[in-house]
Amino acid sequence: MTGASRKIRIAIAGASGRMGRMLLEAVQQSPDCELSGALDREGSESLGLDAYAFLGQRSGVTITADLRAGLTGADALIDFTRPEGTLAHLAICRELGVRAVIGTTGFTEAQKAEIAEAAKHVGIMMAPNMSVGVNVVLRLLDMAAKALNEGYDIEIIEAHHRHKVDAPSGTALAMGEAVANALGRDLKQCAVYGREGVTGERDPSTIGFATVRGGDIIGDHTVLFAGTGERIEISHKSSSRATYAQGSLRACRFLMQQGPGLYGMNDVLGLA
Repeated sequence: MTGASRKIRIAIAGASGRMGRMLLEAVQQSPDCELSGALDREGSESLGLDAYAFLGQRSGVTITADLRAGLTGADALIDFTRPEGTLAHLAICRELGVRAVIGTTGFTEAQKAEIAEAAKHVGIMMAPNMSVGVNVVLRLLDMAAKALNEGYDIEIIEAHHRHKVDAPSGTALAMGEAVANALGRDLKQCAVYGREGVTGERDPSTIGFATVRGGDIIGDHTVLFAGTGERIEISHKSSSRATYAQGSLRACRFLMQQGPGLYGMNDVLGLA
């Protein structure tokens, strides 16, 4: 736990990426936070550069591929990279006692189990989407699914930029989980991730997913409840990654007041 006069020391993974740079800028602009480390993969052209160079400023922190060097002295790591990278970072976080805010998606069940094990030793906040708005939408979906539990077909449509490597998005899956849980279903059993050819009539017990990838779309998600004579759509559209960055910093502040454990954005926002 930090003292009242000390800033939260934050390390950023994937420092040269789109989200990494947004996180760096958010830390730079936050009066209660300071940058302690910046990590990037081996071979990145950004290695050796000052982490704030893209802002035309100096942080005194050099981007490094040395995980131990980048994480030493940090209170928390913010990680929006890829599953294998996140797990490698988390191993060092566990060893050094560094808290972790994980926005990475695409984990397997076995990888999620590794994260849960690490959370027995350090505080971890993991969420498929750090946006405050998205997490409010998840609550709305719980309410809607319970009210629209008969006579409505449920489809989830998501769109992201051409560089996103996993599909459906972690946020779309979280929305599917929220709906399935509210209906007493197992998403693994009722999800339909693709349709092609003669598929037959739609099974009303399923939850469908449709994925769009293109351009620079930051993140659009819509859950459609299609009934007879009406459609209800609950949507969230991101126009800037800044909302994810600010949610991540809010999560860091939350973790500073917690012990070891695995937390979600509902805990951070007081919605749990």
